[in-house]
Amino acid sequence: MANYRRCYIPGGSYFFTVVTERRAPILANDAARDLLRSAIRACQQQWPFTVDALVVLPDHLHAILALPPGDADYSIRWGFIKKYFTQHWLAANGPEQSISSSKQQQRRRGVWQRRFWEHALRDERDYAKHLDYLHYNPVKHGLVTSAADWPYSSFHRFVNEGVYPA
Repeated sequence: MANYRRCYIPGGSYFFTVVTERRAPILANDAARDLLRSAIRACQQQWPFTVDALVVLPDHLHAILALPPGDADYSIRWGFIKKYFTQHWLAANGPEQSISSSKQQQRRRGVWQRRFWEHALRDERDYAKHLDYLHYNPVKHGLVTSAADWPYSSFHRFVNEGVYPA
């Protein structure tokens, strides 16, 4: 088994990519996006953090999260969000991907990929680079021709705050 090394910086800001199982487009509907929002809020009540930026695409999401001082446990937060989403999604008869019997024995479900990708943001330049990547992602995937055209993104908040031009 691979030995994954993660960078834990208390109070740090991190860029994340979280992907659905086999890139199924389960996040392409309002019910799923509302449920994801509820999962994030429920997690924030138990383990505070700030969502600096977020974009939700049909089969994955990117987020920049900031953790409170002294706290570096983003893994527990993503575990909670994915579990909460999965439980409520399946309870609402949301579809899941078929999974192998070994994954079933591990109590996995066919909603999210097991892991996520994270990057500890080192400085303002690194933060800005990942912020741009996050907001440009719907264009990169051919979903829209302009970041301003994708409604499921924090891009619009950054325009309102004067960070980006419209």
